[in-house]
Amino acid sequence: MRWAPAVVVLALTAAALTRYGVRVSDLARFCGYLVACLAVPGTLLVRALYRGDRSRGEEVALGLALGYGLEVFAYVAARAVGAPVLVLAWPVATYAAFLLVPRLRRHWRSAPGTTRSPIWWSWSLALVVAYLVVWSAVNFFRTQALAWPALGASLPDMPLHLAFIGELRHHVPPTMPIVAGEPLPYHWFVYAHYAATSWVTGVEPLVLLFRLGMLPMMAALVVLLGLAARRVIGSRAGALTALAAVFLVAAPNLYIGPVGGALVWKPVQSWSSPTQTFGALLFVPVFLLLADLLERRRRNPWEWLLLGVFLAAVMGAKATYLPLLTAGLTAVAVAMAVRRRRPHGPALVALGMSVACLLYAQFVLYGGVRGGTTAAPLSLMRVTWGGVVGDGGPLGGPVAAVLGLTLLCVLSGAVAWCGTLGLLSRPRALARPAVVLTLGMSLAGLGVALCFGHPGLSEIYFLQAPYPYLAIVSVYGLVTVVRRSGTSPLSVVCAVGAGAVAAYCIRILCDVRVPLPDGEPLGVLALPYAALLVFVALTAVALVAARRGALRSFALTLVVTSAFAAPAAWFTRILPVTYKTPVNAAEDADRAARSQAMPQGLVTAARWLRDHSRPGDVVATNMHCRLGVDGPCDSRAAWVSALAERRVLVEGWAYATANLDRWSPGQVLWYLPFWDRERLQANEALFAAPSAQAVRSLRDRYGVRWLFVDERLTVPGTELGNVAAPRLRSGDFAVYEIAGPAARR
Repeated sequence: MRWAPAVVVLALTAAALTRYGVRVSDLARFCGYLVACLAVPGTLLVRALYRGDRSRGEEVALGLALGYGLEVFAYVAARAVGAPVLVLAWPVATYAAFLLVPRLRRHWRSAPGTTRSPIWWSWSLALVVAYLVVWSAVNFFRTQALAWPALGASLPDMPLHLAFIGELRHHVPPTMPIVAGEPLPYHWFVYAHYAATSWVTGVEPLVLLFRLGMLPMMAALVVLLGLAARRVIGSRAGALTALAAVFLVAAPNLYIGPVGGALVWKPVQSWSSPTQTFGALLFVPVFLLLADLLERRRRNPWEWLLLGVFLAAVMGAKATYLPLLTAGLTAVAVAMAVRRRRPHGPALVALGMSVACLLYAQFVLYGGVRGGTTAAPLSLMRVTWGGVVGDGGPLGGPVAAVLGLTLLCVLSGAVAWCGTLGLLSRPRALARPAVVLTLGMSLAGLGVALCFGHPGLSEIYFLQAPYPYLAIVSVYGLVTVVRRSGTSPLSVVCAVGAGAVAAYCIRILCDVRVPLPDGEPLGVLALPYAALLVFVALTAVALVAARRGALRSFALTLVVTSAFAAPAAWFTRILPVTYKTPVNAAEDADRAARSQAMPQGLVTAARWLRDHSRPGDVVATNMHCRLGVDGPCDSRAAWVSALAERRVLVEGWAYATANLDRWSPGQVLWYLPFWDRERLQANEALFAAPSAQAVRSLRDRYGVRWLFVDERLTVPGTELGNVAAPRLRSGDFAVYEIAGPAARR
């Protein structure tokens, strides 16, 4: 009976995966590797190093997270010495230690103090995981195919993710595969995980990226966020509410119509950004360990070691977390020093560890580059403004109007997370290190998002990173004030219903549609939010007039206000998983049209090249633009390097470091021309007018060994076969080999 929730979720997951093209053999090998080489050895180490109140499921989730981190470190070392399957050395060594060392053998069983979760809690977690499986199937599996030509119509960043996996399969340290020789100052640890998994299991990186890899991360993320919420709030019911807030609550957008930018809160999990999901998972143990180390009087020294391992893993998993963590720990150190009137040692040690990892990441792992991030105040808000008014201009809008929209966006966040104010009813709770850490991270994230800009709107990840913990603290505040005020559950339910209905009515009655129709005054954008504030004020006045008591009136007002996010959660998170919305229907039609326009034979040609070339070979291609997209050349092309797993002299260049560093606000990154004209001209000369001199230029100067040709783009009558050896023709594509030794690069 206790295993029933897990069995149901596994059955649902298997059904979804097999429905969308995953072979049973691939699924079995992946699950076997996940359990035997990550979860079990990781759980053994967690039992030996980390004390604390947790269930067996939470123990396994922690073990899986630790397994991911240790696997990455082991794979980097194994790949560096040219033996990638040596990644298995760490689980083998762990098993040996826990079998041979007498003091470690007891950890094959859970500690006697391990708690047993109530069955309703297990089913609740299973329901959240099941929601994420269905969300994945409807929003990603259904639209992102595994087979060509539909594969070619994938989300624009997916081939680049696949190319990074191919690069990590064959090279450590990695470089940019789409522009040979360019550095790769990026958080690439998740791609090392995929590469290791592919080497051990034999499952194609494409299947791992598009189907298998994210699901166990999401499941562990749910369990660990539930544990973090339980630690902060102190009750499972409150923790379940916090989980619902993490995965369902969206910005209380009171406009009718599609909007973007800061008015759309991305969920913490993402298939299109595997680095986000991987980083989010690895950061939860950091939060848990810090909460324990900073709040407990007796500390286990091994937990500091574990914290260091997870900080190192987060360092290369997602770049946004360490700056925010450093800001949050600074706030904790200052707050505890003021409160205790002396420096707090553990807070300073944690801050020092965070700063050390941040500096190493910035100046060693990321090479000191800014990766396109630039000081551009309100850049995100200007993009949001363009979507609201419909002009599409990234720098459009008067300053006063953009500032007004900024206030509305901040107000949306304040409305959704106003439950934090409930901690004012218990100041000691507001001063807890976990709360101060969360608030410090959240304020720092807001500051970064408002003051900096990025060509891919990556500044929004600084809002997304502390999102789960802000949701937990907000629910903690609501639970605290409701308990202290003695508000009945019925009153809370009625307040939630009143807030949700009011939000829906304001949205419908104000009828502010975006993008704004021509001639519509800009002032109408503030109308629904002004109505929201009036409703909240009237609610507070009515509760006070009814003599409900000051604290109870305050509690119910916070509950009503927080409930304004409920309709947004329904329309943004739940409805798209259940029904086919008009927006999704239009996207499906566009995707189908792009699939029909895809060239034929690319996968076969690329796979042949992968099988018949060496990992160090460089490929030249005439494909530089994203397939199936009309208009100017969109330089987010990466399918050759993604499927052939080889470095390409010049394929797409949108996300190359040199391109990112020359971007400025107002420009579209993927429409910028290639910066090295000499290299591009040498590349294009061979395909436009093949000659022995052009071949020698690519071979001797750039180390090119292979040509991957989209024959639709060649001039009729061009004979590449006169200067290079034809090796394969597949549909619209051909592969040629250049004779002679290629120069080493």
